[in-house]
Amino acid sequence: MIQLVIEETSEKMDDVVAHARREFSTVRTGRASSSMVEKLTVEAYGVEMRMQELATFSVPEPRQLLITPHDPANVPAVERAVVNADLGLAPSNDGRTIRLSFPELTEERRRDMVRMINRMAEEAKNHLRGLRRHARKDLDDIESEGHVSEDDIRYAGSQLDELIHAHEALIDESRAAKEDELLEV
Repeated sequence: MIQLVIEETSEKMDDVVAHARREFSTVRTGRASSSMVEKLTVEAYGVEMRMQELATFSVPEPRQLLITPHDPANVPAVERAVVNADLGLAPSNDGRTIRLSFPELTEERRRDMVRMINRMAEEAKNHLRGLRRHARKDLDDIESEGHVSEDDIRYAGSQLDELIHAHEALIDESRAAKEDELLEV
């Protein structure tokens, strides 16, 4: 039972780290990247769909993203989704494709983005701490049932601490890499 709690918590922590990395990738660095718009929801065919289901993406120039909807009738809906996402980009369309031009980032904007990345990292760490708290509660419940010794619970608690430290380090490593990328001129 104890090992099951540890394994489940480890898997959930891995998911939190992966989610944090995906969140970091959505913060633009002045270079064109489809990761900013792939997950946006677009109202098409009467339902909400992700943009990656409706269009293909290409980067013809380092600071330009080209979005080509599979169905040209969806161009206005895709353009509306980009505008509503408030990415700080002005889309232009030619009836078949949508072009997003990424302007050069100012120093102040870069610092704002670093603060945003730090906030995202802290939210991910808080989520990790919540997972640890729930796992400790599960361990306390197992102990109160009397099926395991106090030493086993204490050892499992130390394993949880090692897990959270390792996962927090992964988040910090990803945050630092993104911060360096943002501050690179």
